Amino acid sequence: MLNTALAGERAAVLNISAAEMLAEPEAVAAVIQAAVDRPGAGVLGHWMIHELFRRSELHDELLNSLASPDPARRAAAARICGAARLPESALWISDLVDDPNLGVREVAVRSLGRLGGRRAVEQLMAADGKIPLHRLAIALARAASDVDIEALMRQPTSERAAVAAVLACGLRRDVLRVSPLLGIAHDRRWPKQVRLAACKALATIGDRSAADGLNRLTEADPEPDMKKAAARAHRRLLKRALPRPR
Repeated sequence: MLNTALAGERAAVLNISAAEMLAEPEAVAAVIQAAVDRPGAGVLGHWMIHELFRRSELHDELLNSLASPDPARRAAAARICGAARLPESALWISDLVDDPNLGVREVAVRSLGRLGGRRAVEQLMAADGKIPLHRLAIALARAASDVDIEALMRQPTSERAAVAAVLACGLRRDVLRVSPLLGIAHDRRWPKQVRLAACKALATIGDRSAADGLNRLTEADPEPDMKKAAARAHRRLLKRALPRPR
């Protein structure tokens, strides 16, 4: 039915209740996400999915479930709303980042990442002090557009936010950010943790064009930690560039 809706059939209706969806959130979210992420779905495809949920009288009940007294139901709703990229759910899911239940908090962060868009990125950054750094970087890598990443790198709200944005570039394998990341790694005006994160991101991206810049850091940077980080990143790049044995 999701594929039928994406194909433009505006009379399609899901013959399933919200309770049934919430009973198997992981499987349901996986099916929804596969449909939404299908090549060519785009903004129109997302809108068609939203309309399908509304016609099927699932939309409001899923949103209301985000405020359920049952933590399992809150987590299930967050997982499904994130997979379906329901924009109205962003503020509700962001509230769950402060949930007293650890499992709900973890699902909320992942769901904001899947939800994506400017609003989700803003909510993630507003809660950055409450989210473990590696979780924040993963969520940003999924949620942020190229424009969002550019803004976060140019004007980070904190050192921690800058580290998360830089690490997100690595997780996205963002080759277009190799030059800016090298600039951050070499610029001693940046806090050391941000520069270290830039080296790690460059190693994760794995683009050979960063090798010379990392090698210069290894040879000339006065910070021992930076020299070590640059050397590790440089070794990883060289290892990737070696031909595989036959």
